[in-house]
Amino acid sequence: MEMRTRFAPSPTGFLHIGNFRTALFIYLAAKSLGGKFVLRVEDTDQKREVEGAVAGLLDILGWLGIHFDEGPSAGGRFGPYVQSQRRPIYDKYATELLDKGGAYRCFCTSERLEKMRADQQAKKLPPRYDRTCRHLTDEEIEEKMKAGEPYVIRQKIPEEGEIVVHDELRGDIRFDCADLDDHVLIKSDGMPTYQFASVVDDHTMEMTHVLRGDEWLSSFPKNILLYQAFGWQPPKFAHIPLILNKGGGKLSKRQGDVTVEDYRAKGYLPEAILNFCVLMGWHPKDENEILSLKEMEEKFRLEDIRISPAVFDLEKMDYFNGYYIRHKSWDELVSLCVPHLVADGLIEESGSGYKNLSTGEILSRQFLRGVAALEQERLKKLSDIGEATRFFFEKDLSYEPELLIWKKATAEEVKANLEKSLELLEKVPAEDWTKHSSKDAVVSHIEATGGRMGDYLWPLRVALTGRKASPGPFEVAEVLGKEKSLERLKRAIEKL
Repeated sequence: MEMRTRFAPSPTGFLHIGNFRTALFIYLAAKSLGGKFVLRVEDTDQKREVEGAVAGLLDILGWLGIHFDEGPSAGGRFGPYVQSQRRPIYDKYATELLDKGGAYRCFCTSERLEKMRADQQAKKLPPRYDRTCRHLTDEEIEEKMKAGEPYVIRQKIPEEGEIVVHDELRGDIRFDCADLDDHVLIKSDGMPTYQFASVVDDHTMEMTHVLRGDEWLSSFPKNILLYQAFGWQPPKFAHIPLILNKGGGKLSKRQGDVTVEDYRAKGYLPEAILNFCVLMGWHPKDENEILSLKEMEEKFRLEDIRISPAVFDLEKMDYFNGYYIRHKSWDELVSLCVPHLVADGLIEESGSGYKNLSTGEILSRQFLRGVAALEQERLKKLSDIGEATRFFFEKDLSYEPELLIWKKATAEEVKANLEKSLELLEKVPAEDWTKHSSKDAVVSHIEATGGRMGDYLWPLRVALTGRKASPGPFEVAEVLGKEKSLERLKRAIEKL
């Protein structure tokens, strides 16, 4: 039988990194066995629905390279793939379950339920429906319905005995039926709860496997009892462990970014996010951690998912992102960096070029290529490019004269060294202005006169960048060009 599995998010906003990791595992489980990966939108809680969330989900997953075989945008023979459009299906099976005696109507008011829970809390009892309506006679039910009393439909859980469920990662798990609640399947507005709709949908869409977060383990026995009540064969279930922060708690927005969209905005590459997420709870047997999506599809095995919680380590994600940035061609890197340079207010696109917003100058793509290439080895995320290279775009560098002074040198010595560097660099032909030619001009003089490299190169670096930390002065000079480089040296000399 062909494997069929699904990702079933609620359209309540952006894609949480933990939900994406689950989606990735589901996708890889299907692709590793040549199966189908289905998107089903679970929008039964319409109060929490965010407009545009489904389109945003498809956009971010498409950016990551994750595509569905069936779903709202892909079509398929098991549609509709949006739960709010499947209500007639749920009505049919709710009626069938009532007729089978697997569920019952509950007419308890919200006031009664609140009082019941308060009493249970006061007695330190677990909050659970007391099953009052489970024992109503047919006559009492008919009378209440004729009176128009609102009701929900609850699952009729066995009051004693044990239910054994099987998880593909954990094996058999036993639950005492007495500890389970007669939970709501159909709400008073006629909409199904997640617990009911997911079971009906998984059956009618012929899902063979269900992978979901282990926060649903407590619902697992109720799901299996529902399958049994209908007389259906349940799919195979696997509950994926949570992702924890380094402190051992759940990932929280208060502690940092938690959505994939956050990381895209900061300049994390899709291949880095994929590579990082797949290793949170799974590892290839060959120990190679640099994996393309195709390699993940080939190597992934459901049974190799670990059941211990994974830890979100941002430093490791930065490592992967840096690795993939370093492996981009310079032209690719420019295209990736431009939106961040625009967002930082350094440039704007202008015709076939780019306008420097500080100077008004039109910059070539070749110039931006040089800027990006110079930082390629150091970038951890693309959004760092603006701050790292801001000095290339500034009209006037702002720094204190003291920054030009290297160790114990005097201002007069630094000025003299800068003047000598300027003299030497002025002699380099503009058409031969490279990092090699400018370096040869200055370094050969230092070596010939027995000078110290730091006495010349430190002030040269500061004069060109206005910073303590930056790429080497000759690499910077090559990108700036001869005219701008000499202008900056003259300004530095004036500061002293």
